[in-house]
Amino acid sequence: MRRPPGNGEVASKSPGGWGPWGRQEPRKLGCAGPNCCGQALLHIGINMMALPGGRHLDSITLPGQRLHLMQVDSVRRWMEDLKLMTECECMCVLQAKPISLEEDVQGDLILAGGPSPADPLQLLLKRGWVISTELRRIGQKLAQDRWARMHSMSVRLTCHARSMVSEYSAISKSTSQEMGQIEKLLMEKCSELSALTERCLQVENEHVLKSMKACVSETLSTLGQHFGQLLELALTREVQALVRKIDASDNIYTMESTTGNLFSLTQEGAPLCRIIAKEGGVVALFKVCRQDSFRCLYPQALRTLASICCVEEGVHQLEKVDGVLCLADILTDDSHPEATRAEAAAVVAQVTSPHLPFTQHLSSFLESMEEIVTALIKLCQEASSGEVFLLASAALANITFFDTTACEMLLQLNAIRVLLEACSDKQRVDTPYTRDQIVTILANMSVLEQCASDIIQENGVQLIMGMLSEKPRSGNPAEVAACERVQQKAAVTLARLSRDPDVAREAVRLSCMSRLIELCRSPSERNSSDAVLVACLAALRRLAGVCPEGLQDSDFQQLVQPRLVDSFLLCSNMEESFV
Repeated sequence: MRRPPGNGEVASKSPGGWGPWGRQEPRKLGCAGPNCCGQALLHIGINMMALPGGRHLDSITLPGQRLHLMQVDSVRRWMEDLKLMTECECMCVLQAKPISLEEDVQGDLILAGGPSPADPLQLLLKRGWVISTELRRIGQKLAQDRWARMHSMSVRLTCHARSMVSEYSAISKSTSQEMGQIEKLLMEKCSELSALTERCLQVENEHVLKSMKACVSETLSTLGQHFGQLLELALTREVQALVRKIDASDNIYTMESTTGNLFSLTQEGAPLCRIIAKEGGVVALFKVCRQDSFRCLYPQALRTLASICCVEEGVHQLEKVDGVLCLADILTDDSHPEATRAEAAAVVAQVTSPHLPFTQHLSSFLESMEEIVTALIKLCQEASSGEVFLLASAALANITFFDTTACEMLLQLNAIRVLLEACSDKQRVDTPYTRDQIVTILANMSVLEQCASDIIQENGVQLIMGMLSEKPRSGNPAEVAACERVQQKAAVTLARLSRDPDVAREAVRLSCMSRLIELCRSPSERNSSDAVLVACLAALRRLAGVCPEGLQDSDFQQLVQPRLVDSFLLCSNMEESFV
């Protein structure tokens, strides 16, 4: 299940000036990360375990073949048996733990292995990950004063840098003057680092080593900066080539391959998304989405646009080319397949994300908001799968944060009925992530006074009561967090709606107060979430104001009568009894 856009994470920074090129997630291309090599070893192990004795299928002899082997000379027979024995020995090595106590010895083998990819992009991504990892490890060894280890790693870093420069030059056939200068500076700093670490090995005086340590740190930082500049220039050049190919090509197969490569690059993190946006990637992709001859490529182009718009440069480019108007046209055109409209909804969800501060200045969105909201409600109503409903509802949830008039539009479009009906359809609403989007919309709409009557009419209080009992199906941290958000927003919605006495009485009748008390007093019921606790205390106090007779004296004195902060401290420090 795809998660809705808008919950991006900030790229982590690595030492040595590597900075924005720090990896955010496992590599998607080639064998750029150790996981790929680990999986390859695992597959080898699985293949060898498929048959008794670690034999491959072609190593098993049938009875007739075995009789023939008995008639050949003993050396050949020994050679046949030796093959099986060595395969078993290989399996033992694969299953063994590393003998060395050095935690990065195994990583050395992984980083050094494998042929160079023929594709310049894959080469840059693989070598970029390798060198950034080496820079980070050298920084760690510098902090630990592991001079011997630092020197060997510095030599290996120099080899990796030289390999990247020579291999990329061979594949790309030409480099710019600026790249040539940075390559020269990079290799000079690599040599300087190796020489410095070698000198540190021969120094025994701690005071001298301390002064040299600062020099090594500065060299390492400068080296990382040169490497980051070189990698950015090379990746920019490759992105420019992809964008030019999209602009110039009329061949649908070439366009499909190129947009696919562009999408793969967006999965490498925010720095590459910025490069793609700056080099005209957003403009080129919207050009694709405006040509009827490329309709079959719309979903892939829109998926790439959603990824690029996680950065400010992407959203600005989208606004410059009237991208919101293009998205509105796609969403409101029923001739487009559902998959295409769902991907357009994903872009809308991304550019209206409340987690991204720069999306709040998207002025062009207000002009098309009514058309987009209407189309999204229709997409929710007609969604054939949970993923389509998730993308459409995520876009609506973000829009309710984007502008308050969206809630009034949704009320006029009977959105409450559509959303509450969908909750009983397991095909559309099947995960806590989707329920999170629904309860977000309800919570934001509940500030409107007219919303309460629609909630009661559609039996919505009972649905909200059910959301207070949201439980994860697994221990997946993302799913647990989603369940916490559902519980918190359900309590917020209930507190807001309970301004209406009819809603409050209906909530008391459905035993909402007892469930809120349970969430307050039992940390395990709310996964020890403070946010859920605060929301439940606020909802309980609102209901108690309407129906105080529904509370026991101890609950009233501990959860309602004191200040909110005092009740919070009492419940947050409460330990569960398992007796």
